[in-house]
Amino acid sequence: MTTQPDWAAYIAQMEQILALELDEARRAELLTQFNRIAAMAEPLMAFPLDDRMEVAGVYKL
Repeated sequence: MTTQPDWAAYIAQMEQILALELDEARRAELLTQFNRIAAMAEPLMAFPLDDRMEVAGVYKL
């Protein structure tokens, strides 16, 4: 079972951390956008990966 993030709480936390003052209209629009992005990412996040697959490239100099 996957739990959904509490985007409203995340926005409130980011407002505090970044010292922003958003009005309700901007908060509502951000919430809409976060939900939209999460919905687009859902199929990608559900895509099964082989356990042996590297999750990120390793760069060496």
